Amino acid sequence: MGAAGTILRTTDGGGTWTLQPSGTTVTLEGVSFVDANIGTAVGENGTILRTIDGGATWTSQSSGTTYFLVGVSFVDANIGTAVGVYGTIIRTTDGGATWTSQSSGTTNSLNGVSFVDANRGTAVGSSGTILSTTDGGATWTPQSSGTTAGLSGISLVDAKIGIAVGGYMGIPATILRTTDGGATWTPQSSGTTSALGGVSFVDANTGTAVGEVGIILRTNTGGE
Repeated sequence: MGAAGTILRTTDGGGTWTLQPSGTTVTLEGVSFVDANIGTAVGENGTILRTIDGGATWTSQSSGTTYFLVGVSFVDANIGTAVGVYGTIIRTTDGGATWTSQSSGTTNSLNGVSFVDANRGTAVGSSGTILSTTDGGATWTPQSSGTTAGLSGISLVDAKIGIAVGGYMGIPATILRTTDGGATWTPQSSGTTSALGGVSFVDANTGTAVGEVGIILRTNTGGE
């Protein structure tokens, strides 16, 4: 994802990447696929695009907001949540046909969101913001991140284990991990000063974080 509506796709584990027509020139910042075919991308001006054919075609959806949407997480073909600037959170239960605004309780920008099922999810954002929900976003509860650094990405493994990343250029990148559902977040050493923008874990141990100046970090020890 990136500027000018860019969408790239790989079917060989990243050996090659193919440009896909997005139908938009706005900046796209977040994407979530539930299988090889069904996915949703979000971006500036409240843009939401959906594909059901692996990205061969993308269809615009009405988000109900003009705010910049930065992160999105779908748990199945129907249920998804998108977040953005000014504490924006919107949710769909019908595959994006309709999006409903939720109250985040903050005006901080929200940059990333991850759900493990229809009810349990976490959103992260500026000034170390972490919000969690156990009722599908009907209520969002602040968690103590222990940092004021901006958080840009979040990956939940299950209801207990999650990893958040962020930071700014010139200071050590921020990586936080929880093993108790967010009751406590523990800093991890990244070994880089480049800000991290995204993170994805496939299980409790194996994950990858990416960030500025092309940095890619990988762990198979849960970030230890």
